[in-house]
Amino acid sequence: MQVPSRRVTPRPSEDATEAQLISRSASGDGAAFAAIMRRHNQLLFRTARSIVGNDAEAEDVVQEAYLRAWRALPSYRSESKLSTWLVRITTNEALGRLRRKSAQVIPLEVAMISSEPETQAALTDGPGRGPEQSMMRVQMRKLMEARIDLLPEAFRTVFMLRAIEEMSVEEVALALEIPEATVRTRFFRARSLLRESLAQEMDSALGDAFCFDGARCDRIVTAALAKGRAEGLSDEE
Repeated sequence: MQVPSRRVTPRPSEDATEAQLISRSASGDGAAFAAIMRRHNQLLFRTARSIVGNDAEAEDVVQEAYLRAWRALPSYRSESKLSTWLVRITTNEALGRLRRKSAQVIPLEVAMISSEPETQAALTDGPGRGPEQSMMRVQMRKLMEARIDLLPEAFRTVFMLRAIEEMSVEEVALALEIPEATVRTRFFRARSLLRESLAQEMDSALGDAFCFDGARCDRIVTAALAKGRAEGLSDEE
């Protein structure tokens, strides 16, 4: 008995062009739209997260933004990049939620991202980096994320798109529908706030730097006693 063959809709290839994916998605091709979402998920999540300040709600925002985008795809025109168009939809959805909730964002009072080459090099992966350095990098990333979360929403969104997503001033201006001069001003202000905030955090931690308690203290005492005993030092009582 011959089993009837099933028609399998091929998944869009990874190298499908943006125009092809848009056309297929507008016609109801779920696989094509899934490919669009995979290409833009990180960008849109970061955009939403920078506005609503919450991981779970940011996911909801992105999902709703995708639905809105899919419904509007038949009327999409390529005057702007698809990513810019999607960021605009996501931004509007996130801001709408904030307005509905009357959410308040805690502003930073003052602030530093270090631009010194030595500091930047210390935060990047390199050969011979051990677990302590890796842990320090993780802690620094968490500190940075926490400080970014405290930025005023308008500054935070511009900073995320410019510094994290590396979008151009023109692209950010188009996505957020604000003048390019405003993008530059907000980005500069965001960096200043972060610089001072991180500097304050580092100042408060200086007193704990290179502490000699715990395992490090024990290692030094043990090694020094061992060397001393070889020269006649008595054992520790």
